[in-house]
Parts: sequence; C-alpha cells; structure tokens
Amino acid sequence: MEKVITIRKIIRDFKLGQETVHVLKSIDLDIDRGDYVAIMGPSGSGKSTLMNILGCLDTPTSGTYILNGKDVSKMSDNELADIRNKEIGFVFQTFNLLPRTTALDNVALPMVYAGASKSERHERAEQVLTDVGLSDRMDHRPNQLSGGQRQRVAVARAMVNKPSIILADEPTGNLDSKTSVEILQLFDEIHNAGNTVIMVTHEEDVAAHAHRIIRLRDGMVERDERTR
Repeated sequence: MEKVITIRKIIRDFKLGQETVHVLKSIDLDIDRGDYVAIMGPSGSGKSTLMNILGCLDTPTSGTYILNGKDVSKMSDNELADIRNKEIGFVFQTFNLLPRTTALDNVALPMVYAGASKSERHERAEQVLTDVGLSDRMDHRPNQLSGGQRQRVAVARAMVNKPSIILADEPTGNLDSKTSVEILQLFDEIHNAGNTVIMVTHEEDVAAHAHRIIRLRDGMVERDERTR
C-alpha cells in the first residue's frame, strides 16, 4: 500500500517554567492511503498533541514526519500553512464555522486561500454540500442550521480542496446520539469513496467505525490493531 503518512521517532516536549514535559515519546507510525484510523487514549496520553502534529498545526521537538512524500517536520510556518490548506481537511468538535457567512461561503473558504476562481469555488462548494446532503441549505447561516447540519457543513469544508487526509477531532463530541450516528455514517461514506480518515476520539463506539485503532498511553503507542 502507498503510505500517506510516515512518522519516525516523533518527540514533543513542552517547557513549563523550569520543567520539561515529555508529551510524545518517540512515536513511529505509518498510515496507508485510504486507511480509516481512530486515535484513542486517556486524557494526557498525547492524542491531541499527535493530532496537531499530524495536522501540521504544531511541529515536533525532534523526529521526522513525511506527509504525501514531503518532509513537513522541517518546514517554516508559511510552508506548513500551505500544506494544511492543500493536503489536510479538518473537522473539529466545535464546527469552527464563520457565523455571518452562508454554508456555501464557509465551504468555499479554503479554496479562496488556494487561489481558485469564484466560479470554481462555487461549483466545487455546491458539489460537496450536495454530497453531504445539504443541497437545500447552501444559503443558510450556521445559526439557521442544526448541530448535525453544521457538522455536515464542516465536513464539506474539509473535503473541498480534495485533501490527502481528513483529520477529525472528536467530531461527534457536541452532537446527540442520533445525529452522531448520521455524522459517523457520513465519515463511512467519505472513507468508502477512497479518502484517508484519521479521527481522534475517546469514545469506543465512535472508534468502532474505524478499521484500525491506535491507542496511546503516556505519550507512546500502547496498541495498534486492525479491526477489519
């Protein structure tokens, strides 16, 4: 299988006054293109820090991170911003939508940074909103949408630049159980369409949708198991 992510000996330390906190301790990880991975672990296990490094929101203290053939562990902030926009689609627990902006314009936003023309942006944003079942909600603002619809807008925005990976951080954390099931079905569809999905969650029933579960403890990989 083609590797979309290879990380080797990733260490992340944080300085707290005179003290150094070792959050990630020499993590090795390979993720294949088209994989569906859940990252789990108790609070303080390092899963959010690992997510931030995978998402190029943070850089490791040491180690190597190859994303889609590019070594991102040594990149500048500007280069990382470019990689984030082109290669990674983010879905957050809190949706992170612009409140005064329509669903269509929220979804099109990453394409603005990518330099796409207005007609390209609108055509692609309409397509992904239709794909997530919101063709009749394109002109609605976030406050006119339910929580589940807002998360669908966030998923569409994550997909709009056709990224190498979709990173989802507790994507059902703010949703009721019925809506959570619908959003997880949407992630199943996204994965079945050939996308690589990486999800951070502390809920076993959410992780059960993934095909592989990586469990962290004390900044190290405790278990890495394929579930199907």
